[in-house]
Amino acid sequence: MLIDQNLSNFSDIAVQTAFVIYAIALFISLVYYGRMQGVIDARRAAAAKKAESKQAVLAGGSAYAPEDDAALADATPADTSDSVFHTDEARVREEKADKLGGMTQMLIWLGIVLHVTAIVLRGLATHRFPFGNLYEYVLMVTAGVLIVANIAMQRKEWRTLWPWMLTPILALMFYGSTKLYAESAPVVPALQSHWLPIHVTVVSLGASIGIISGIASLLSMLRVWQPKGKEHGFFGTVAKPLPSAKKLDQLAYRLGIVTLPTLGLGIVLGAIWAESAWGRFWGWDPKETVSFATWILYAAYLHARATPSWRKFSPWINIAAMSLMVFNLFFINMVVSGLHSYAGLN
Repeated sequence: MLIDQNLSNFSDIAVQTAFVIYAIALFISLVYYGRMQGVIDARRAAAAKKAESKQAVLAGGSAYAPEDDAALADATPADTSDSVFHTDEARVREEKADKLGGMTQMLIWLGIVLHVTAIVLRGLATHRFPFGNLYEYVLMVTAGVLIVANIAMQRKEWRTLWPWMLTPILALMFYGSTKLYAESAPVVPALQSHWLPIHVTVVSLGASIGIISGIASLLSMLRVWQPKGKEHGFFGTVAKPLPSAKKLDQLAYRLGIVTLPTLGLGIVLGAIWAESAWGRFWGWDPKETVSFATWILYAAYLHARATPSWRKFSPWINIAAMSLMVFNLFFINMVVSGLHSYAGLN
């Protein structure tokens, strides 16, 4: 079947444009991240001034009551000028930062539209589902990560996670577009099956969700080391705008609950395809083995997360599962010889 080279070229242009938009979004998200550090400092300064004022009320011989806050608000500028300044400063800084956060979110959605368009055009150019090689799979996974992340992180408190999400996605897209790029062409005979879009779509969705869950666990470990209000040193400055360790851990856990059955379903569908293609459901091929090991790690993560004595180790297990999944994506496909070795070729 003839390849529509024009559509293929438009697909490449759409990928490149999406990459540029994501890069701009990353830059704005980093500025937003820095602005939020200033907002947090201003809030803490205002809180410290308020605490000092309360102590002054107590030292004056009167017991502090909630209505004292209203009295403080009505005090003369000379009494609370610094507190008012810091409160106003925090509000103004937060309003400016929110605009940047909103711009980041809008740019990411625009990039996703172009990203998905590139995948669709690739499929139309080749007259098949665009899951035929590692370049196309990376496009699928990166698009999936950003779509799931944008849906899961709608609230403002999650916007500080965007630099942590966009950086690895841009790295994956750059590597995929330079080192893994394959010209549009029909798939190899082994992939000419109706199971291809079903199996690969489910697996790529599971991988996308798992990557976000792993990043959330990684950041929760940073937050455990640098808890809110007790940050110190360089890493404390870096961690300051992030949500609390508890919230990050909850995000990782909720996504992990979805990752486990999704990857499990992908493995089962792959086994059914293997039976029709190779005459057996399971053969301990390197790809199959590492995929199963990844699924076991996600099951271990959820079990550890639900077990009080093992809960503190659960983020490490989740990070290990994500790392093994990335290892499976690149090393197993590109280096180890097996029945799935063609995944890195056209």
